[in-house]
Amino acid sequence: MGALFIIGTVGLALSAVLVGSILDDPDYLIEFSTNENRIIIGALLVLISGFALAMVPVMMFPIFKKYNEALALGAVVFRGALEAVIYIAVAISWLLLLTVSQEYVKAGVPDASHFQTLGTLLLKASDQIASILDIVFSLGALMIYYLFYQSKLIPRWLSVWGLIGAILYLATGLFAMFSVDFGILLAPLALQEMVLAVWLIVKGFNPSAIASESVKQI
Repeated sequence: MGALFIIGTVGLALSAVLVGSILDDPDYLIEFSTNENRIIIGALLVLISGFALAMVPVMMFPIFKKYNEALALGAVVFRGALEAVIYIAVAISWLLLLTVSQEYVKAGVPDASHFQTLGTLLLKASDQIASILDIVFSLGALMIYYLFYQSKLIPRWLSVWGLIGAILYLATGLFAMFSVDFGILLAPLALQEMVLAVWLIVKGFNPSAIASESVKQI
């Protein structure tokens, strides 16, 4: 379980390093066309990370449903299915931008103007997809960390940290939809999930909480 958090968080961070600066470049179409390998690797990292993170609520469902089946199912929907679909959309938008950028370079001026328009549309779509991803991810995270808090499977301070981080993450996505950048607010949850990953690898779930729930089921 902890390994999935690490794969997801590190993969997304690496994809942002590879592609983020290119997306922000004023000459992004030229930069895309000259950095084909970076774009492809970045898209693959997004897919791998997305699927890794989507597996977390799926694997936790049999345990979480003992505490709150509706929220457990909601976590699977938001941080599982919907999040995976949105990560796929992000990767596709990058690969489409790569194709448009290559055609833009081949076309030359003035024939490239419509490729610029198409590139702008894809870039704006990528930004909006990222905003929606932030919202979907944070809603799923709120469900997961509430379930962790309720179940006591991990220390409650770690669950509360996750809840606060998810709220800040949600705010970032909402602000981004209005073109207001508060990306720094993503950091608390990103750090929390790395701490959680290490905690799960080293200590695992609270055995007393598992034993207590097993007794209730008898």
